Amino acid sequence: MKYALIGITMVVALFLIIVVVAQESKQPGMGSAIGGGAEGMMGGKSRGKDAVLSKFTVVLGILFAVLCLVLGRYMNTF
Repeated sequence: MKYALIGITMVVALFLIIVVVAQESKQPGMGSAIGGGAEGMMGGKSRGKDAVLSKFTVVLGILFAVLCLVLGRYMNTF
């Protein structure tokens, strides 16, 4: 049971990382100083994709937190 929870937590963590990295930045950041500022002007963002990724981020974040708490309780670490 312990190893199954660890495996599920690792998979959820990987998906959470992928979803966060796949989101587009809302701020120009350092890329605009170097020359990436025109990228935002050229095409419109797909708001549907960003909305779905944002919801996945919230769901996966909550799931990750719950799994970590359950795993910590199961392993008696806190």
